[in-house]
Parts: sequence; structure tokens; C-alpha cells
Amino acid sequence: MSLKKDKQKVLGEFFDDERIKTFLDFEAPEGVEADFHLLEKAYRGMGAENFTTFIKFFVEAGRDLNAVGPEGKNILQICREHRHSAEYVTALEAAGAQ
Repeated sequence: MSLKKDKQKVLGEFFDDERIKTFLDFEAPEGVEADFHLLEKAYRGMGAENFTTFIKFFVEAGRDLNAVGPEGKNILQICREHRHSAEYVTALEAAGAQ
């Protein structure tokens, strides 16, 4: 008997500005800095173009691009460790992440 996946992978999911802004509303788990959590959720859940738009809204909301996660790294440091994240790194650096 073959097991069937319960979800189909969604490719090309549409993110308008309002949908992107909803990523500013996620609640962080206990012990995780809220701004880091939002950046990580957006990084893992959006394509580079949408992530760039999210970063604009994030900065406009007065959030901290350099917030540190539980492992002591900020999202820019994490992105730099991933092979296919050059566009994310560019967006973060352009917005002032260090």
C-alpha cells in the first residue's frame, strides 16, 4: 500500500501587499525574539521578490533587521550560509541589515 501525501506543493503562490503584510502579525514562540521570528518566517515562506517587499514593510514598521535568533545569529547571517539566498542577502543589506 502506498501512502499519499496530504498536501500538494504550491508553486507560484500569489502574494499581494496585503498578504505580505500579514507576516508582520505572526506571534513568536516563547523565548524567540519577535522581530527575528518575523524575518525568519518571511525568509522561509516567500520568494525573493516578495521578501524584498516584506523587508520594506518591516523597516517602515520600525522593526529590527538585526534581531538575533536563539542560535545567536541574525537573519542576514543565516541567509549568507545558504547557497541560493543571494537575492535575500541583497535585499537585507540594501535595507541596512548588518
